[in-house]
Formats: sequence, structure tokens, C-alpha cells
Amino acid sequence: MDYAMALVEQDRLFADQLAGHDWSAPVPTCPGWTLNQLLRHLGRGHRWAAQIVRERRDEALDPRQVEGGKPPADEPGALGWLRDSGRALLAAVEATGPRTPVWTFLGPKPAGWWIRRRLHETTVHRADVAIALDTPYELAPGLAADAISEWIDLIVAETGPGQRGSDSIEPGVSLHLHATDTDAEWTLRGGPDGVTCVPEHVKSTTALRGPASELLLAITGRRPATEIHGDESVWHQFLERTPL
Repeated sequence: MDYAMALVEQDRLFADQLAGHDWSAPVPTCPGWTLNQLLRHLGRGHRWAAQIVRERRDEALDPRQVEGGKPPADEPGALGWLRDSGRALLAAVEATGPRTPVWTFLGPKPAGWWIRRRLHETTVHRADVAIALDTPYELAPGLAADAISEWIDLIVAETGPGQRGSDSIEPGVSLHLHATDTDAEWTLRGGPDGVTCVPEHVKSTTALRGPASELLLAITGRRPATEIHGDESVWHQFLERTPL
């Protein structure tokens, strides 16, 4: 998958969704935020990652120190700023080298890691806009499945021993996700070392089925799951205890 091209396209779609709407409207899936705050969050986040990469940082960057971190006040300028924010990250990765190690919240990673992370930040926040405006949300099945895989990678990394969310799935319990419009499947298991995942079908305590985009919105807490099999309490506990 060409993550760079996908990031540019998803940023464009995000901007197109906002065009002509009232940006003071609340975002139900991001409590306390407006559409304008969501736009600022996404664009500044891209530029924050770009500056980390460009400066080859080995520690976090204070978001208040992001260069160009505030959009213009007018709508065309703000939307252009948003579209340019992802491109700034791509330029930084190209200049620094995609394999150059830089700071991430999961420890040092190759600079190119940030492209996929920011891509799926956009895919999920596009859903937030669609929900706020009550408009359709469409995401290609392959891209949605990749977003699920990336999100699960973050969950597994952040639910190790002693970490918040380490008990999101109890030991001996498993949760299976089956995307009906792709061949992608994931099985998450609880254990003494936290949550683990295998990308395959395994008979599980609880299973979710549905199109990849619906599973993505369910696992990120945006919309309820529509097809649950087995012990539903496992799914609800997972949502309650998993860092989102």
C-alpha cells in the first residue's frame, strides 16, 4: 500500500467534507470539540510529526512549539493549511530518510512509521466529521483493514504488563474480528503479559463480523458493533478498558 499517496488523499477528503459547513458544530465522538478544533488537531498533529522527523528528535516535541501549527482564519486558507500539513510530513520523511530512527510515543521508530500513523489518524477523524455532519462515511475495505491492523498494533503495544489497558481482555479470553468484505481477520487474546494478536481465524470467546469500515469504527469507539457473536460482555469490557 502506498501510505504517502493515501495520506494525501485522505487529507483531501477530510478537507472536502468540511468545506461549506459550520465549523462551530460539535463533534459527538470527540466530546468537547468542535469541527474547527478537530481540523486544528489533525493539521497540527501532521506538522508535529513532521517537525519530529525533520529535527530527528529523540524526545517528544511540545505541541505548542509546532512550526506553522495554527491555520489561517479564513476557510480556504485553513483547508489549504490542512492539505499541506500531510505533505509537510511526507517532505520531512523524504529529506530525513524513511529508515532514520526518530522519537515516537512507542519508542524509537523509523521516520516512515509516522506516515502510516498519521494516515490512520485521518481515516478515523474523517469518520468523526461524517458523524458530526450526519453524512456518509466511505473507506475502501483494504484501507479500512489496514487501519484496523495499525490500531491493533497500538493496542497491543500499550497493553503490556503494568500498563493501562493490560486487563482489557482477561487471561484465557479471546476476541475475534472478521471483515466480511476482505480476507482480513484478527484474533486478540488476553494473557499474563497483556493483549496479543494473531491475524487469523481462531475459535474465540466473542466474535465481531462486518465490513472492515464498520469494524474500524467499532474498535475505535465511533459506532456500536452491529454483529456480535458469543459473550458480548467481553467486547464491552474491551471497549471500557482499552486506551482509545
